[in-house]
Amino acid sequence: MESLMSNVTAAAIFAGLGVVLFAVAFIILDLLTPGKLWHEISEKKNTAAAILMGSAALAIGIIVAAAIH
Repeated sequence: MESLMSNVTAAAIFAGLGVVLFAVAFIILDLLTPGKLWHEISEKKNTAAAILMGSAALAIGIIVAAAIH
């Protein structure tokens, strides 16, 4: 039972770390691109900006999954 709790704790920590890394990556990507990225995606419906952010989300997910593994 103790092993199960340590695994659940580790999974929760890695999930939290993944969310934090995603937020940091979004902020960095927003700073590197001209204009406001979230404004481009949500209000202007910019498909290219959405594809860029989706690609970044997949890349961060792969990195976090590799770190957990």
